[in-house]
Amino acid sequence: MTMDAVASAAGVGKGTVFRRFGDRAGLTVALLDDYMLEFQDAFLSGPPPLGPGAPAPARLDAFFAELIRIQVTNIQPALAAETLPGPPTAAFGSLLVHVRALLHEIDDAPEADLVAGMLLSAVAPSTLHHLRTALNADIGALQAAIGILLHPVTGSPRRPPNAPAATTA
Repeated sequence: MTMDAVASAAGVGKGTVFRRFGDRAGLTVALLDDYMLEFQDAFLSGPPPLGPGAPAPARLDAFFAELIRIQVTNIQPALAAETLPGPPTAAFGSLLVHVRALLHEIDDAPEADLVAGMLLSAVAPSTLHHLRTALNADIGALQAAIGILLHPVTGSPRRPPNAPAATTA
């Protein structure tokens, strides 16, 4: 993605893009914010099980299933955001805080902070992209796999009853 390509696609001059976003990093953050703010609203105030009102284990399962879906759907800006210099984006910080809070609600173990980071790393855009390209895993397979990782934490079924098995073909 070049600034020229973005300007051309938007039907504006390159200078307009630079004035609005500053640089490629600013544009990347704006693209990331575009879909992550909607996701934040959903897990902070949307309907259960993703939003408040459901037990923490159900919310954690729903959170990761939806995070996988939006990361895969928005893979290019998500991958670009991973390469930004400096500290993690604010979007990552909000995800970490939320997962940490749910884990503390499930089990107030001191390791919950580390577990939150490790779980998020399992669904990092580069990991999801690799699994999709190398193993041809679809979103359902990725969601089923995170369910297996979450099972010891949440106690939730690995796959909802009567749900079709996800495929990697």
